Amino acid sequence: MQALLDRLFRLEAHNTRASTEIMAGLTTFITMAYIIFVNPQMMASAGMDQGASFAATCLAAALACVFMGLYANWPVGLAPGMGLNAFFTYTVVGEMGYSWQVALGAVFIAGILFVIMSVTRLRAWMLNSIPQDLRVAMGAGVGLFIGFIGLKSGGLINDNPATLLSLGDLTQPEPMLAALGFIIIAGLSVRQVPGAIMVGVLVITVLGLLAGMVEYQGLVSTPPSIAPTLMQLDIAGAFEVGMISVIIAILFVNLFDTAGTLLGVASRAGLVNARGDIENMDKALQADSSSSVAGALFGCAPVTSYVESAAGVAAGGRTGLTAVTVGILFLLAMFFAPLAGMVPAYATAGALVYVALLMMSGMQALNYEDATELVPALLTIVMIPLSFSIANGIAVGFISYVAIKIIAGRVADISFGAWFLALIFLAKFAFF
Repeated sequence: MQALLDRLFRLEAHNTRASTEIMAGLTTFITMAYIIFVNPQMMASAGMDQGASFAATCLAAALACVFMGLYANWPVGLAPGMGLNAFFTYTVVGEMGYSWQVALGAVFIAGILFVIMSVTRLRAWMLNSIPQDLRVAMGAGVGLFIGFIGLKSGGLINDNPATLLSLGDLTQPEPMLAALGFIIIAGLSVRQVPGAIMVGVLVITVLGLLAGMVEYQGLVSTPPSIAPTLMQLDIAGAFEVGMISVIIAILFVNLFDTAGTLLGVASRAGLVNARGDIENMDKALQADSSSSVAGALFGCAPVTSYVESAAGVAAGGRTGLTAVTVGILFLLAMFFAPLAGMVPAYATAGALVYVALLMMSGMQALNYEDATELVPALLTIVMIPLSFSIANGIAVGFISYVAIKIIAGRVADISFGAWFLALIFLAKFAFF
């Protein structure tokens, strides 16, 4: 067995052992397993069957991890992405009024475009043509969007006819438990406890159970059927002019989030050689983009690489055996559907807010010395949650970027990609 694993994953060449890789996979899984509780809830809010969404989440994540491990030999875990699942549910389905089947069609199309970019030079052109500050702003804005949803689902903020928003009633048990969940997660994370997010979610669920706010449904059962979501996407319905901005938003957020995650993991895992070349980077991108396409077929928001994979790398993960281990654990998680079904929204609210704050930490990379770069980025960050739309926030960012550069007399700074996207988004606002 050791010889087979060494041939498959080149363990000796990466100066690692099978036992180390398996423990690293367990570490990565624990840090990202919260998605099996959070994602089905979000998909259910879009009208999808929660049990099927749970099975789809586990199955899509499992296959993506195994593919990443066997094809790219990278120690990276994948699952439906936070942020894009919120965009899927609350913007595309909730605000824009499309069916979840059409939204899955948009995810599929964006995934196909991502695959095309990952196997051609379009990827490098796109990454280089989008201003760095707008790339950072997309991630931070999506984070703020997730945090807004977490505060709302936990009852920590409420709508108010006079002020639009106001603080929730903190004397009620749900907001109190949501706030406690956040504090537990943040505190455990500071102490570098593996799986702090999952621990926080489970602790609040148990407290809700003890308080009679959660009904016990069991822990283990036969996995629920995936039939209600499998192959239910409406690709033809996604070929609508109004969906252009949605597809672009999914593509860009997925592209930049994936590129940033993979670059970060590569440096930590020692996958960068002396010349600065990254081992199997193209294969890793192809595995990620292909997983988005497959995820849409199962009934998932875009599947993407998880930054939590860095925890597994810190535990010694260096090869694809780590990712394959994560995939196997996601398959085993399919038998815990009753536990996932018991987790209430206020138990995951703290997790959403904490993940949001982590995503917003990238704002330190903004160029605070150049207002023509900074202002459009800040507008993007603010407008994504305030417009309750990732697509509209990104659109405002690109349009303002081009407009401010023109007025400032710095037209030469505007790349072709920025021009093209600004015009697309202008047309969307003007005609659709």
